[in-house]
Amino acid sequence: MRLLIYIAFPVCFLSDSSCSSGEKSVHREQGGQETGYYQERHRPQFHFSPESQWMNDPNGLVFIEGVYHLFYQHFPDSNIWGPMHWGHAISTDLVHWEHKPVGLYPDEHGYIYSGSAVYDSDNTSGLGTSDNPPVVAIFTYHDPSGEKAGKIDFQNQGIAFSLDNGETWKKYSGNPVLKNPGTRDFRDPRVIWHEPSDKWIMVLAAGDHVSFYSSTDLIRWSFESDFGSRLGAHGGVWECPDLFKLELPGVEKWVLLVSINPGGFNGGSATQYFIGEFTGKYFMADSPITRWLDYGMDNYAGVTWSNTGSRRIFIGWMSNWLYANKVPTTIWRSAMTLPRELNLVKTINGLELASMPVPEIYQIRNEEFSIGHFLVESTFDLSNQSNTRFSAFELSFLIKNASSFKVRISNSIGDSLVVGYHGFKLGDNRFYIDRRGSGETDFAPEFAGIHFSPRRSLEKDIHVQIFFDVSSVEFFADHGQTVMTDIFFPDAILDKIEIIAAENLEIADLKLYGINSIWD
Repeated sequence: MRLLIYIAFPVCFLSDSSCSSGEKSVHREQGGQETGYYQERHRPQFHFSPESQWMNDPNGLVFIEGVYHLFYQHFPDSNIWGPMHWGHAISTDLVHWEHKPVGLYPDEHGYIYSGSAVYDSDNTSGLGTSDNPPVVAIFTYHDPSGEKAGKIDFQNQGIAFSLDNGETWKKYSGNPVLKNPGTRDFRDPRVIWHEPSDKWIMVLAAGDHVSFYSSTDLIRWSFESDFGSRLGAHGGVWECPDLFKLELPGVEKWVLLVSINPGGFNGGSATQYFIGEFTGKYFMADSPITRWLDYGMDNYAGVTWSNTGSRRIFIGWMSNWLYANKVPTTIWRSAMTLPRELNLVKTINGLELASMPVPEIYQIRNEEFSIGHFLVESTFDLSNQSNTRFSAFELSFLIKNASSFKVRISNSIGDSLVVGYHGFKLGDNRFYIDRRGSGETDFAPEFAGIHFSPRRSLEKDIHVQIFFDVSSVEFFADHGQTVMTDIFFPDAILDKIEIIAAENLEIADLKLYGINSIWD
């Protein structure tokens, strides 16, 4: 098998939560440790995280005039979930991010829950002009008073618009634009322009299924259809749908993403998807098989950017509702996955989604050294191969007749995280991540564990990429046919790297790359 492994171990760059102005100052964490900007313990170095306080679902992803806008569920007054706002950040390369002021605040209608944003280029809404079309955000109003009173219609859909490319926002005076029809869970609108029917389409979560609505102006909405009550996983509530078209030569398909909590493949929160046809009124899945976008524990509520042409770029919230409010960070809480490109691939199970990191990430890696052809007889310690302390590294090698392998990351105090593969010779064909001994795990009973994923490809060669940040691992196998994402919290930086073989592994062209902090 051929493996390509990217592993990133950032040096302990740490941060200051009070730097909302971007000024790099210093603060003291618990215990009196002095730290600098984006240098707290466990702070990710090449993944997006908020400067301070709580973050969850990505929202309102839109690309306008060369700028990627990332809005997100945010509570600026606490590091645990609370009254939801839309936080805001922008990027020109999907790698380096600039923090912006809060985009949307709660109002008399309620909290600002998840949603999407579109560039209304033809000014169909009338909220801008032909010379200055608006960007329109579509979101869920969550009324906590109505929920507390036992009502079921406490979630409704509202809109806001921007005439300065997403810098500032004004809420529509006629909100809500889509009132609750009598469904307790009625949220997370994803809006797209459907060219064949010449109208806007909204898909939103409605309990155990999704509902489709249409509009010609983003203001007046008509019900079209429901989908999913008898298909897919139903271990929890459906949330955060997305709908988009992908193409292969001679093939055009629609893809519907739906997050679910709980009920994921390895427990808790996860994202499933359906491939099929969409008429503008009905979505029809090609297969009843439940498919998962990511088999790890920590990729949830992910959606894609609008207005990016044929390129479909995804980002997810890197956590799980089983323990999201309990993870051992204080100044900030949670991060996003790497941005990923989604594409269709043909497999023995029909068409499936492949997910790979955007190539822009390679601009922040540095080649350290390479090693020629060699043999791993049992354990190969990469830590002894260079005097450089790696912030990230890449391996590429060829393995023949191997039934299994492990990449183990550890430190001198005994913390370790393992990414590996159990092959056919072991009566298996699964990848796995084992974080049971990875450091702090006792903050929630569901956190420590070993998580498995079936291998989706039958090719003899296995292409793998692994990215390790300070507190996360993202694993991509077979060019993204199998993906796993897990977070972890070591008590000290993991700086020992080993490849472990159950039998001899023949390896060629091993390369290591450093990954720089995006916050320097």
